[in-house]
Amino acid sequence: MSYSNLFITGCDRNAKWMLPWFKRNFKKHNPNAELKVYDFDKEFVESQGWFKKPAAMLDAAKLANKVCWIDIDCDIRGNVEAIFDYTEPNKLCMVEDVPWSKRRGETWHNSGVVAFENNPPILKMWYDMVVNNPSVGDQEVLHEYVRQGMNRLIYIKDLPRQYNTLRLDVLDNTTPKNIKIMHWTGAKGKQEIKRLI
Repeated sequence: MSYSNLFITGCDRNAKWMLPWFKRNFKKHNPNAELKVYDFDKEFVESQGWFKKPAAMLDAAKLANKVCWIDIDCDIRGNVEAIFDYTEPNKLCMVEDVPWSKRRGETWHNSGVVAFENNPPILKMWYDMVVNNPSVGDQEVLHEYVRQGMNRLIYIKDLPRQYNTLRLDVLDNTTPKNIKIMHWTGAKGKQEIKRLI
C-alpha cells in the first residue's frame, strides 16, 4: 500500500472546469491530505460517465488502506480527514440522502462521498452491477441492490450529514450544522459553482 488514507475524485472533459476550484478548496482545508484525480477521458474507457466511479474506487483500494471518493461538484469547506475514523470492514460509508428519502418514501444514500477501508466485497459487486446494468446512475444502481432485504444494514454505514450536505437540503431547510462538504448537485448546482468560482 502506498498510502494509509487517500482521497480520490475523477472527471471527464465536461466536468474538468470544476477541477481547479475543487482542488483549491480541498488543499486549503486539507493541506496534508493525499488526493488522487482520475482522468475519466483516459481511464476506465469500458464504462461511461459516472459509472466509472466504482472502477476508480476499486483501483484506489489497491493504493491505500482507507479511501474516500468525493464528487468533483463538492465544495470542500473544512478539514475532512476525520471521515476515515468512521470506516468499518466490509462496508461503504455514505450519507443518507435525506431529500430523496423524503421525496421517494424510502431510505436513499448519496454516492457523492463514499469512504471505505481495504476492499469491501460490495465495491466489486457495485462495479459489476454498473457494468452489467448501467441504469440512470451509479447511485441508483447501488440503491436497487441495497434496498433488498438486509443489504443496506449489511453493506452501508451512515456518515454524519456534514460530510455530504446536498443542494436540496438547502431548499428543504434540512442542512446540518458545521458543513464540511457542500454537494452542489444537478444543473442548478453547477450554476452555483460557476457563481462561486
